[in-house]
Amino acid sequence: MTLETQGLTMALMLLSGVLMGTAFDGYRVVSRELRFPRWMLPPLDVAYWMIAALAIFRVLYASNDGEVRAYVYLGLGIGLCLHYLLFSGLVIGVTRWLIGAARAVIGWLVRLSDMLVIRPLIGLYRLVRVLTGFLLAFSMFLFRIVLQLVRPAGILILWMLGPLLRPIGRQLGRLAIRWQVKEKAARVSNGFKQAWKRLFRK
Repeated sequence: MTLETQGLTMALMLLSGVLMGTAFDGYRVVSRELRFPRWMLPPLDVAYWMIAALAIFRVLYASNDGEVRAYVYLGLGIGLCLHYLLFSGLVIGVTRWLIGAARAVIGWLVRLSDMLVIRPLIGLYRLVRVLTGFLLAFSMFLFRIVLQLVRPAGILILWMLGPLLRPIGRQLGRLAIRWQVKEKAARVSNGFKQAWKRLFRK
């Protein structure tokens, strides 16, 4: 391995250590600010270290074909120390600011959607409900007025048609009487038949 390759690998490991520390600080702040449940933290820690290990191995493979030397660990350690000495506070502050800005934007969008969408829909629903009730009441009022206006005409028509309807009513009355007589005769006949059958059986 050439000296140039070793220097490139060392520089990449330093940068990887700084990025690992940055990612870990960001992950730690996010988990605290968003209040993740405690049972989620161990799986998330394992996932972080697995992703970090795969990323470092990918960088190492690209720089020196994946050869692990002592200076690789040295570069990672120095990079992590540099991050926590120089950049940790900045990363934590920026991450918190980004979370606060995201919360503010989300809250603003929620209030905007409530003001532009939800409240107009509720107002429209109430307006439609009031108009529907008013139209129903007005329709019933008009219907009653029409009935009151039509009632004298109906009485007059019935009075004019009275002479024509009376024979029909009489005929219907006679038919009803005949039907009642036939029904009673049938009942009496059935009663006699039932009595005759009982006597004959004895």
